[in-house]
Amino acid sequence: MGDHVVTIANMPAELITRFKDVTADGAILEVVIWKVPQPVLPTEHRYKYSAVFVVDGKRVVGFDNERGKGDHRHLDDVEVPYAFTGVDQLIEDFIAAVAARRAP
Repeated sequence: MGDHVVTIANMPAELITRFKDVTADGAILEVVIWKVPQPVLPTEHRYKYSAVFVVDGKRVVGFDNERGKGDHRHLDDVEVPYAFTGVDQLIEDFIAAVAARRAP
């Protein structure tokens, strides 16, 4: 997938991964990660990402690094900072948060 290059916020970006799944119960899991030439301020790393778990049209879990906010996560309606350490850890943390939220 690394051959895809687009422009995000006027800079070329390389697609690292894109995944979307709709579960049997209708929930949506989606992860998109781009490598960008400059950090998305105020972050210091070179990744732009969004990972979301949506149930009944409502975001239940989300991880992203929106410009101006930096790395953060959403758990239901609560937004808290997230310590991004790398792509693999981001995916593991997202999967763990979704599993915890789905647990009875």
